Amino acid sequence: MSEQKITVGLSVHRPEMIPFMAYSMRQHDAIYLEEPPEAGFEQMLSGALSVDDYIGQIDTEYPDFSRKMCHLLRKLKKDGKKIFQVEPYLETLISIHEFFAEGHGPDELDRTSLHYPVYLAERNATGALLNFYQTEMTGSFDRTVAAVKRFARLDAARFRLRDSLRLQSLDAMIKKNPSAFIEAGAIHYALWSGLRRQLSTKNGLRLIFFADTALKSVGEKGRLYGPGDQLTLLYVFHPNFRQPIRESLLAARSLIYSKLIIKEELVDGVGELPHLRDEMSCIQTVRRLSLDDCRRLFPLVRRSGTTQTHQIVADYLADYNLACGIKKIVSR
Repeated sequence: MSEQKITVGLSVHRPEMIPFMAYSMRQHDAIYLEEPPEAGFEQMLSGALSVDDYIGQIDTEYPDFSRKMCHLLRKLKKDGKKIFQVEPYLETLISIHEFFAEGHGPDELDRTSLHYPVYLAERNATGALLNFYQTEMTGSFDRTVAAVKRFARLDAARFRLRDSLRLQSLDAMIKKNPSAFIEAGAIHYALWSGLRRQLSTKNGLRLIFFADTALKSVGEKGRLYGPGDQLTLLYVFHPNFRQPIRESLLAARSLIYSKLIIKEELVDGVGELPHLRDEMSCIQTVRRLSLDDCRRLFPLVRRSGTTQTHQIVADYLADYNLACGIKKIVSR
């Protein structure tokens, strides 16, 4: 029997990524999507339910990406690929929401069931995120940086649980097919590490960073992790990580990065790889900022829109470069 081929594809949910994902998906017999089972999914794949009707009934943060992905999945299904939705954490979370909607409360959750740890992880991370939003608007720079770090730690704990549950579900499923493609968001790097530990042989296991692949196709290079994701991944792999200066710098840069990055989906025709180029540009910009730079910029951008923030940061860096140039001339 030939060795099983397993590919973990780490990506971002942007429309421009789909051609790169499609190429890899076509090389495998089974595809495991990072999403909970949705009513109407099989009907959409078969054509019994239109893509637009399906998109209209699901909760999606990126509708254009989801729409184009659905059209791709239809083609893959027609070509004989097996397609599965596997995300037990989110599936359990939906079940919890339905339980609460029926009038039940957190105290009624069975503490021996999967629902309870999922509830705790979600409650803790969501609470920390809300605290960050409140602090960002009215709190000091130092308090806001501390709120970022607290959220990142609890978000990392949520990701560790989420990845471990998905690994458990995938373990039995992927063994049933000669080759398997596992879709995951770029922040789920630990899923790859878990598979490496879990599999008896690693020879057929492959990891793809699709953002890297896409950037290389246009002559760019660089790992597409913003400062907030870098901080979260530090805590994912090292829960007890303690380097205050490094943590605070990443947290501070994430505050500026989040104001620079374009958040809405860009329509077709605005340039090649618009989201990836924007993200890489923003990453490169904030890498130039020290903790003190972020401290000075934070009150200037905290209530600014994306365009205004770009101008503020550009002016700040230009003034800084000018000051450095003058200082060099004077010191000669």
